[in-house]
Amino acid sequence: MDASFPVLVVDDSRTMATIIGKLMREIGYTDIDQVHDGHSALDRLREKTFGLVLSDWDMRPMNGTELTQQIRKDPKNSKIPVIMITAKCDADEAWLCGADGYLTKPFKAEDLRDKIEEVFSRREEDLPLAG
Repeated sequence: MDASFPVLVVDDSRTMATIIGKLMREIGYTDIDQVHDGHSALDRLREKTFGLVLSDWDMRPMNGTELTQQIRKDPKNSKIPVIMITAKCDADEAWLCGADGYLTKPFKAEDLRDKIEEVFSRREEDLPLAG
């Protein structure tokens, strides 16, 4: 898998954003931006082109569902794969908001790599969301 594209990590916990960034580097990604709320994520998406968004589900004031919906409405960013990262997740809700997949905390680098590969594979095959 090509790990050269920029990745945006969105998590209101700076510690969790740092952990996710570290895990991404472990699996070969080097161009990783981190922001700590949905509004900042939308601003960053306007400034830079990303190949993947990893978003926390439960954030304030804009949660991951609302962020994903805003990404899907933006013609420039509507096709970016979005993976929700959460301690609790409803697969139906992830699908309805437009996420391409979700990963439940806690997870390891291998889990993250596998989910990214699954999402990109599914997008190539145009298959529905799976948990």
